[in-house]
Amino acid sequence: MSTKTEEQPKGLDDNFFERADEHINIANNHINAKVEPRLVSSSMMFASARFNAWISASGFQNGEELKARKKELLEYFISQYSSMLEENLDNYADNYDLYMGISKEQTKES
Repeated sequence: MSTKTEEQPKGLDDNFFERADEHINIANNHINAKVEPRLVSSSMMFASARFNAWISASGFQNGEELKARKKELLEYFISQYSSMLEENLDNYADNYDLYMGISKEQTKES
């Protein structure tokens, strides 16, 4: 399920949400009776961190340059993740029944 808003966020290409949805679909396919969602979430966070470390490192000539910019890189990625998580939590809170599959009948019964 894409959370694409009507206006394209600044700096994102047209396929941003399609790629995100593909990653979500892969994660969903790993959830089963033996693998809880929290375990898949941990794997996704690690994969994202690992990929972002590689992307960051590829922008430098050597490890010393990377180390010198580590704090700046951490601030960037933490800020981006925090902003995206906050937006998605708000979106889920505002659309909880729809996104979590709760029918109007179930809401009335509670």
